[in-house]
Amino acid sequence: MKIRGTTILAVRHKGKVAVAGDGQVTLEHTIIKHHARKVRRIYNDKIIVGFAGGTADALNLSERLETKLERYNGNLTRSAVELAKDWRTDRYLRRLEAIMIAVDENSMFLISGNGDVIEPDEGVIGIGSGGVSAQAAAKALIRHTDLDAVAIVKEAMKIAGSICVFTNDVLTVEEMQFK
Repeated sequence: MKIRGTTILAVRHKGKVAVAGDGQVTLEHTIIKHHARKVRRIYNDKIIVGFAGGTADALNLSERLETKLERYNGNLTRSAVELAKDWRTDRYLRRLEAIMIAVDENSMFLISGNGDVIEPDEGVIGIGSGGVSAQAAAKALIRHTDLDAVAIVKEAMKIAGSICVFTNDVLTVEEMQFK
C-alpha cells in the first residue's frame, strides 16, 4: 500500500509570497485524512517549506534543511544546494520519497532527491499530484487578474482540487510580505 497525493503551490507576486498545500492524505484509493498540514515555517519563521511525498521523509528533509540553514546563517540558496548534494549522495537519504518547495524573501526553490535545485522563471511553482494544474491556474490568474499572491494560491488550489482526485479544498496557506 502506498500513501500518495498532495498538491503544493508557491506564488511570488506583488511583493508577497504565498505557499499553499492541500490537506488530503490518500492510501491507495481511500482518503484517510482531510486536514494534513504540509506547509510550515522554519528557521525563525523566515523560510516557508511545502512538501509532497511520504510525510516522515518530508519532515526528515525539512529538519535537514533547517540544519543547513543554521550552518549557513539562513542562506537558502546555499542550504538548498548542500541539502540536494547530501540527498543525492547519501545512501539513506536517496531512499527518501519526497520533494519540497522552499521560499524566503529572495528565493524560491524546488528541491528533489535527484539533486535538483530549481528556481522557477516566473515566481510560480507547483508540486505533487495536482501541482501542474495548480501552477497553470496560478500563471493564468497572475496574467489575467488583479489578485494578490494569497488569493491566487487559494483560487489555483481550488481549481487543482476540482481536477485532481488526490487534492482537496482544505488548505494550509503561509505568506510573507516584503519591504
